Amino acid sequence: MKQMIKYKYIYFLFILLLLAAGCKKDFLAVDPPDQIQAELVWKDPALAQAFVTDIYNGLSVGGFAEQMLSSVSDESLFTHPNRGIDLVNASTINPTTLGWVDDSWSYNLMYNRIRACNITIEKLSGTDNSITDQQLKDQLLGEAHFLRAYFYQQLVRYQGSVPLVTKSYALDDDFTIKRSTYEECINLIIKDCEDAIMMLRGKTLPSGRGSSLAAMALKSRVLLYAASDLHDIPTAKSKSPVISGYSNPEYLGYVSGDRNLRWKAALDAAKAVVDAGTGYRLNLSTKASAEEGRLNYKSVAMGGGSKAPGIDAAAASELILARYFIDLSDMRYGRANGPNGYHNWAGNTPIGLLVDDYEMADGTAFSWTNPAQKSAPYLNRDPRLYATILYDGAGWKPRDKVSGNVDPANQIQTGEYDLLEGGSVITLKGLDTRGSSIENWNGSWTGYYTQKFIDPDPNIVDANQPQFVPWPFFRYTEAVLNYIEASIELNQLPEAVLWLNRIRFRAGMPAVTAGSQSALRDIYRHERRIEMAYEEQRYHDTRRWMIAPETLGRKTTYIKITGKFKTGKTMSAPYHYDPSVYDYTYTPTTETAQEDRRWDDKIYFRPFSRDEINRNKDLKQNPGY
Repeated sequence: MKQMIKYKYIYFLFILLLLAAGCKKDFLAVDPPDQIQAELVWKDPALAQAFVTDIYNGLSVGGFAEQMLSSVSDESLFTHPNRGIDLVNASTINPTTLGWVDDSWSYNLMYNRIRACNITIEKLSGTDNSITDQQLKDQLLGEAHFLRAYFYQQLVRYQGSVPLVTKSYALDDDFTIKRSTYEECINLIIKDCEDAIMMLRGKTLPSGRGSSLAAMALKSRVLLYAASDLHDIPTAKSKSPVISGYSNPEYLGYVSGDRNLRWKAALDAAKAVVDAGTGYRLNLSTKASAEEGRLNYKSVAMGGGSKAPGIDAAAASELILARYFIDLSDMRYGRANGPNGYHNWAGNTPIGLLVDDYEMADGTAFSWTNPAQKSAPYLNRDPRLYATILYDGAGWKPRDKVSGNVDPANQIQTGEYDLLEGGSVITLKGLDTRGSSIENWNGSWTGYYTQKFIDPDPNIVDANQPQFVPWPFFRYTEAVLNYIEASIELNQLPEAVLWLNRIRFRAGMPAVTAGSQSALRDIYRHERRIEMAYEEQRYHDTRRWMIAPETLGRKTTYIKITGKFKTGKTMSAPYHYDPSVYDYTYTPTTETAQEDRRWDDKIYFRPFSRDEINRNKDLKQNPGY
């Protein structure tokens, strides 16, 4: 039986084949109408392009899945129960109960896509093809090398080292294969990146496809991770008894070698991206105003693509590789995560641990022990907070477009407030709480909502919003942050401070000054946490820095808000936020009812499933499982 490859975009060719077959006696013995013979793909440039295009589906929807990686970090809480995220956060996953696994890093799905990359590389590198356009061949090969590097990077940063498969297996091949060492995995990924950089250099590809710069950005990320504490085995052993007791540490990181050379390689790779890219408004010598900082950050989150007032289309220059969406069928991020008082699902809601980490506008730390800050916790904070978080009293979109004229002020309501009704004072539960009169089942537990990737255009209803906002797989500022981190680790502090302040100035935040290497490391890690919030960075950063026990292992914190009438003041429906009428009380609360988070060092690496171990007897399990 001939091997068949599915591809939806060339259906019209199948129709022609069927029509031709209709004139033959054996018209019933035709190829299925949704498949095409494999050998034909590499004889036709259009079919070869279609095959490579299909590999990009392995990127899934990026980080815009309904369950987000932010909710297995100290960024957010996943609202809906029984999805497996709670198992990860409680450190109870194991080879038989993996908990939540997303399509964008699923072990089996990544290998399916790697196989497609291997087929492409084999066919286009050999003589078994009829494509004569060398430019096209180089482009497709470059994309295949980039995608293979990306998929292996996904596996390695979740699992540690994995079996390296660089050929397309046939059905009669032996599928038993040992894990390669971590160093061997990194070497292959870097080699694929370098091949992609060379083959894609100077080529203009459509948005959303790999490029030379995207391959450089991937190389930068991979080398930064490789230099980090978790993958320097002497360091990792000193910080974790679980890793120290593992008999095959070569699967987890470098067991020897000069770590400074690894940091130097990370520095050089990041600087290459910084020099080759453009970024957005990272040339400021003084800080932007607070409002400019908010709009700058929101413009970056929108990829410059919103029609909302103040959003700058030039922010699209920040994106190196993004997933672009074309219709409602792809993803509706606003519906999945927006406030329930707007008929949204409140999926991944910010926890207090994240909100509290936003500095005051003057660069000092926010503290609940400061009476002035506790009485008005959302006043004069880092402008990025106002582009990322929806908090009680924050202005948002016209509510009457979806929920009726129940809130003319169009403000987020996540508290309980006094209200005068029929001459008596009653307690009103806010429209965006779990006691909402609009929807009481999709509300936030935490008292917050995210707005970072939700289009602020007041004419767009979140629940019906076409997801034109791109997911940033790689953006320029990540490479800048990578460069800062490597500079700090190599004790090149002035260079680190220079670029750190460029990020802060764009956000409307004051400069930081160089102190000790240790102090600047802490400042940088805080800045990366805030700048890259909800971008699938924090989960990996806390693990590779090996600070997960004191970050991911913390209990989640919510905010409880009450509004009581001031003496002599009242308000009748409809309620709106008004500190001249109400005394507001903000009470940070530790909660374990939805999730009882606990860190176990085995969670530094995810387990291989029991089924995978049973299929591949040479696959050795990760430590702690």
